[in-house]
Amino acid sequence: MTALEIQGLAAGYGRTTVLQGVDLRVTSGVTAILGSSGCGKTTLLRAVAGFVEPTAGTIDVAGTRVVGGIRSVPARSRGIGYVPQEGALFPHLTVARNVAFGLPRAQRRDAGVSVAAALELVEIDPGLAERYPHELSGGQQQRVALARALAPRPALVLLDEPFSSLDASLREETGRAVVRALRAADAAAVLVTHDQGEALSLSDQVAVMVAGQFLQVAAPAEVYLTPADPRVAAFIGHASLLPGEVLADGRGRCALGDVALRAAAGRGTTPGPARFAVRSEQLQVRASPDEGTGGASGEVVDVSFFGHDATIRVRLSSGEQVTARTPADSVPRSGDRVRVAVVGAVLAFPTLTSAEVPAGPEPR
Repeated sequence: MTALEIQGLAAGYGRTTVLQGVDLRVTSGVTAILGSSGCGKTTLLRAVAGFVEPTAGTIDVAGTRVVGGIRSVPARSRGIGYVPQEGALFPHLTVARNVAFGLPRAQRRDAGVSVAAALELVEIDPGLAERYPHELSGGQQQRVALARALAPRPALVLLDEPFSSLDASLREETGRAVVRALRAADAAAVLVTHDQGEALSLSDQVAVMVAGQFLQVAAPAEVYLTPADPRVAAFIGHASLLPGEVLADGRGRCALGDVALRAAAGRGTTPGPARFAVRSEQLQVRASPDEGTGGASGEVVDVSFFGHDATIRVRLSSGEQVTARTPADSVPRSGDRVRVAVVGAVLAFPTLTSAEVPAGPEPR
């Protein structure tokens, strides 16, 4: 059974349209809605939950139409579990009473059993059941919030950036625990996030949203390796987009020199103007500015050091900027003259105007 099906959905606030003709189908597992801040991710989640009234389109949850019929089904009757960013636990209730709060009347007689089962699903020690939220860590609070959402056994759970307030190590640990719990409960989930690593590592399906529309909905590996749109390539993996030309022999030519090509999203590499997406991990930065070493010359604009590696922005002699990732033991300094070479085949897209290609997110 399909857990969630959205067709032609439009929604906004007052005269401001946020979502425009959105389609999405979630059958099982975790679907991550990925996009930058302000693109409409949370508005979509709120429309599914029943907190925002769409202006057009339909929403079906577990085979029941909740939007688009004679009247919209109220939020409390949609059979959806909802986990907001901060968990929103009741501070005056214990863990057990927080989890039991959302149980329907028919389940309240066996609330203890339901609460224990929900806490076990999210890997919370039963000994914490009588503690209050302020006595838990941030990760434990988020797991309790998920337990509260899972206790009524919904077919669909909505998670609105639930790990955003956690530190990096706890965020990863909590995210994996949440996915294990969802799968153990056999509940489909929609996870809203702007974190690429989170979306790619935790989900079974990724829906990339830009300006209220989905540019691509596919498996994580497909979205990353074969993006359907240059804006997807720029956002996922911080690919540098460079204007160039596809040559008659099937190779490409751009500011980085001649490059091998592979078609994007089933498009052929027809000779003529094109835009090439070059992943940061495909770029090798060499300290030697000597032309004999190959590649294109440039100057290091800035360096972001992460310990295990570093992100380097280089302004090429042609004026374009590219972003590369390099091992931690070979990091140049800002202002150094370097040469940049491409390793492997790059993606070729039809040429778009500058207005159609937004800047990618800041490297992280």
